[in-house]
Amino acid sequence: MNSPFAINWHGARLFHSRDWFMRRSMDTRSTTIPFIALLVGSTALAFGPWLVRLADVGEVSAAFWRLALAVPMLVAIALMLGKEIRLPSRKVVVIVIAAAFFFAADLGLWHYGIMLTKMANAVLFGNSGSFLFALYGLWIAKVRPSMAQILGLGLAVLGTVLLLSGSLELGLENVRGDVFALFAGLLYAGYLIGVDRVRKTTEPLAVIIWASAFGAAFLLPSALVLGENPIPGDWSILFVLALSSQVIGQGILVYAIGRLPPLVVGVALLSQPVVAGTIGWFFYGEIFTPTDWAGAIAVATALVLVRLRPRAARPTLAA
Repeated sequence: MNSPFAINWHGARLFHSRDWFMRRSMDTRSTTIPFIALLVGSTALAFGPWLVRLADVGEVSAAFWRLALAVPMLVAIALMLGKEIRLPSRKVVVIVIAAAFFFAADLGLWHYGIMLTKMANAVLFGNSGSFLFALYGLWIAKVRPSMAQILGLGLAVLGTVLLLSGSLELGLENVRGDVFALFAGLLYAGYLIGVDRVRKTTEPLAVIIWASAFGAAFLLPSALVLGENPIPGDWSILFVLALSSQVIGQGILVYAIGRLPPLVVGVALLSQPVVAGTIGWFFYGEIFTPTDWAGAIAVATALVLVRLRPRAARPTLAA
């Protein structure tokens, strides 16, 4: 005959097992949707370089329309969701304008790079802002970089050298494209830092809307000064560019990044150069050499490592 203690203990085991299973199921469901959304957003962004090449306007004009056409779409989404879209203070406005300037400069340079180098290279170098943003995060937190992050920075340098050397074999134009995309990625870090400064006090969707609006305001005069005709003959490509890159790509990334671990985000975002490289190979005959593959793998690995948070970060010495 079982004792009451044995019966209660067995019941407790069943209860805790069921409770653990339910928590586990809820955790799985809570991360599945953000992960799928992240893959969708990353893939949408990967089509950006192809759409820029297809657009029948100049590089800066394409960047302008990417932001300008996205603003009313984003405002409509915000209104449907009942989100607040006004900027709360003058300080936030100044930071968002500064972030928009970096974003506009990033897009302008990146679009030039897209036209000159392989699409996979443009995407990889366009993500180089991750390294500066990671260093900024460590500096703000006053922690030493982990060994994984140090290794990631080293791999980034090695991969960049290999990719540049691979482009040099094709000609100086390809190297110029790599350099444009690399500097664009560094400017993107300025945009990320600006967004990070205001994200705790301002609705994320509002930040994207205002950054897009101010960025478009910077890009239109630049396109006119450069002698570009910003009026396209075919609007469809530019609408798809704005929808896929700015609304779907940037919007979904903002939603997913706060709900997934940095490692998962880093690995998922590596789908971008794969998709862009496949498009480049299929439509433009852009083939990766062994040197290119080695450089791309090094940079891709670095992009993952730099997003890792140290388990037990030690404070840096006080200045």
